[in-house]
Amino acid sequence: MARGRILARIRAWFAEQGFIEVDCGALQVSPGNETHLHAFTASLINPDGSSEARYLHTSPEFACKKLLAAGEKRIFSMVHCFRNRERTPLHAPEFTMLEWYRVGEPYERIIADTVEMLKLAAGETGNKLTWRGKVADPMGEADYLSVADAYLRYAGIDLLATLSARGADREALAVQARAQGVSFAADDSWSDIFSRILVERVEPHLGQGRPTVLFEYPAVEAALARVSPRDPRIAERFELYAAGVELANGFGELTDPVEQRRRFEADMTLKQRLYGERYPIDEAFLQALEHMPEASGVALGLDRLVMLATGATRIDQVIWTPFS
Repeated sequence: MARGRILARIRAWFAEQGFIEVDCGALQVSPGNETHLHAFTASLINPDGSSEARYLHTSPEFACKKLLAAGEKRIFSMVHCFRNRERTPLHAPEFTMLEWYRVGEPYERIIADTVEMLKLAAGETGNKLTWRGKVADPMGEADYLSVADAYLRYAGIDLLATLSARGADREALAVQARAQGVSFAADDSWSDIFSRILVERVEPHLGQGRPTVLFEYPAVEAALARVSPRDPRIAERFELYAAGVELANGFGELTDPVEQRRRFEADMTLKQRLYGERYPIDEAFLQALEHMPEASGVALGLDRLVMLATGATRIDQVIWTPFS
């Protein structure tokens, strides 16, 4: 099938680039600490009969970065990941993630890698990338668009005017959003309004005709990315879109354990408020960050890429044994 051929082609490309494939375990102390990601919980029963909570990972990111801290330089992983509350034509509770990391190389290199993945998939099937009538041709140049430029172009909003080195100004963004007819709740945060604008006004224009690289996310939306040394208002984070579908999320990786802990704790506090739950912080991961060299990495939804390359309309059409 096309899926097998695409995966084989991707593996061959990584081998040519000098990468090592790593097989990361799915059962973890923490599934990840992003506010809106929901994990599957498992019970680890010890020989004495006592039990401890464990989680199926939402991404192999923590494990991969521990390997970078241990000395690996170029690694990639194709593993099953698990996310609860996610079941749509573009989401499956169990799916395949492709992640890879380069030590000592800028995130611009990882961006170029990610664009290349689209060419490999489309080249294998001989098709353009399509989804429900939308088309992107990955064989030409991708469209590179900063988040600030995208908001100005498609929403008429000056995003950088709402940001400073100290953080984000919720009211400044709210004023602009209202002026552009974007509705939001009175208790929505800056990030909530930012996301609403992204979904309603910006994303519908991305990846149309050719792939779009959306880069330089606001620092307050950095996740596990480092802040840009050029401008403290933005982070070295990008996402890749094709045919209206988000395919990848990548970073110039944050290696400051103090700052990463602060972000995790803030995200878990918000998760507790919104969903009534929080996940533990992986202390071994934070310890690994103390030894992790500068690196860049990206996570790409492999099932989504196969879906676009084969013209499928739902993600479960390209998964060998879809959840039922």
